[in-house]
Amino acid sequence: MRHIAWILLVFHLNGCAVVAVADAAVTVASTAVSVTATAVETTVDVAAAGVDAVVGDDEDEDE
Repeated sequence: MRHIAWILLVFHLNGCAVVAVADAAVTVASTAVSVTATAVETTVDVAAAGVDAVVGDDEDEDE
């Protein structure tokens, strides 16, 4: 009976290690997605500013 308790304890601790590694992998992946999204957002903002600078704004001419 004592051996079964030790075996269950070892399997439980291994399960915790697997969960910890999986959690770390998800954290790294979500951080990478967040950084990529921020980079894309910045690129879009810069491109939009460039288009606005080239095209200009016609609101003042209508008034």
